[in-house]
Amino acid sequence: MKVKIVNDSGHRLPKYETAASAGMDLRASIEKDITLKSLERALIPTGLFMELPVGFEAQVRPRSGLAAKFGITVLNTPGTIDADYRGEIKVILVNLSNEEFTISNGDRIAQMIISEHIQAQMEEVKILSETERGSGGFGHTGKK
Repeated sequence: MKVKIVNDSGHRLPKYETAASAGMDLRASIEKDITLKSLERALIPTGLFMELPVGFEAQVRPRSGLAAKFGITVLNTPGTIDADYRGEIKVILVNLSNEEFTISNGDRIAQMIISEHIQAQMEEVKILSETERGSGGFGHTGKK
């Protein structure tokens, strides 16, 4: 599948780094460094605009290395980019650590996954079918 992309970032296009990669890294496209204090968030531009085929979405997710090493994550993860969106891709980063974190132009800040989806049609009913789980929610199966 081909995805049309406008690149105003000055950086290379996102690409899969290995043959089995699911995600492509997104890079910051900023004129000056942005420093996030503890618990601070910022909307980071990427300089990328894309046209996805109908039936596909892009999901913006955290990079595991930034999360594990520095406590930096994507706030609304996964962020969804719809097929009809034509604006700039931006990433909401948040600093969950106790230390300041500086983002520079070209830094890899998130990963993007292209995923196929369907649109469901809701059917209102009065009763749902029974299952073994029933209404058991968070943690209902125990810790072990």
